[in-house]
Amino acid sequence: MKVLMLNGSPRPQGNTSTALREMEQTFQAEGVETELIQVGNRDIRGCVACGGCAKLGKCVFDDIVNELAPKFEASDGLVVGSPVYYASANATLVALLTRLFYSTPFDKTMKVGASVVVARRGGLSATFDELNKFFTISGMPLASSQYWNSVHGRLPGEAAQDAEGLQTMRALARNMTFLMKSIALGKEKYGLPAQEPRQVTNFIR
Repeated sequence: MKVLMLNGSPRPQGNTSTALREMEQTFQAEGVETELIQVGNRDIRGCVACGGCAKLGKCVFDDIVNELAPKFEASDGLVVGSPVYYASANATLVALLTRLFYSTPFDKTMKVGASVVVARRGGLSATFDELNKFFTISGMPLASSQYWNSVHGRLPGEAAQDAEGLQTMRALARNMTFLMKSIALGKEKYGLPAQEPRQVTNFIR
């Protein structure tokens, strides 16, 4: 089992890192290989809707998005962590995810997704919902925990004081591991779910 973990915070040693490292330790204890990559401090532009990826099989902007694509394809699960800015994820992370999910042609069905959000106080559930939409439009099951996947903290180090939040991260990693292993067994025995030819309709005729 392999999990790709993306830290969408601009602070490599901030509270989002604390939450993700808690998950990483649990994954490793469960025998899951992890790769944690810092992306929130990178210079990443947004999608310009050029459609070039449909011809190239990758994004036309050759940056970390294209570097992450094969890692994402080889993984069994993806964890995305972000601080909360105005009840939303870090815009750099959203730009990366938009391009990564849109430009990659490989089937993401049954890869397991989990989002982790960190804030001083509010905006957690809105950000959690925002990030989960990348998974649910792609046929990726969501890993759940004992609470919404969130940790509280503002100043560096404060997340380490959130005992319930860190327990939530550990439970999330264990549940995600179980789900990935169960899906692997299911694929062995039953294969992936059948897919119909895609129907694309517009609201305006």
